Amino acid sequence: MVKPLMLVPLIVFGAFAAFALVGLQRENPDDLPSALAGRAAPAVQVTPLGDGPLLRDADLRGEGVKLVNYWASWCAPCRAEHPNLEKLAREGVPIYGVNYKDKPDNALGFLAELGNPYAAMGADESGRMALDWGLYGVPETYVIDGEGNIVLRFAGPITGRVLENTIRPAIEAAR
Repeated sequence: MVKPLMLVPLIVFGAFAAFALVGLQRENPDDLPSALAGRAAPAVQVTPLGDGPLLRDADLRGEGVKLVNYWASWCAPCRAEHPNLEKLAREGVPIYGVNYKDKPDNALGFLAELGNPYAAMGADESGRMALDWGLYGVPETYVIDGEGNIVLRFAGPITGRVLENTIRPAIEAAR
């Protein structure tokens, strides 16, 4: 005779297997979903960082594709992706930087050392803007279309492969 308690491990295993199977059916299991894809970019809420132009809501609206990149000086992957951001900026892609929970002197030192690819930027010292944008962590980059809608959210560093296989196709789709 089988006791009901003996079935509990089998039921738990079955539930786990079902969840795993559903997760594996996604196109790319590494992709993190974004509730904001296809919707207007949330409001910009930053404070000035250095003497350069301050990121404003109007920067994310209007003609052309643009990127919003969350970064921090203490973020090693941010340092790794920086050459690819500079490459995109040299190609004429406007990139707007949001410095996330960082010390201003450290952030400005980071840019002085590596270069500044940002058309405008600001600091999100409290992390409030990041919450509104659904940020998981830094670096994180959003591709925004000419209407101010989020086309893609990419969490993680923009490597050469990511640039060619994910970011560039999203930029083209946003045009």
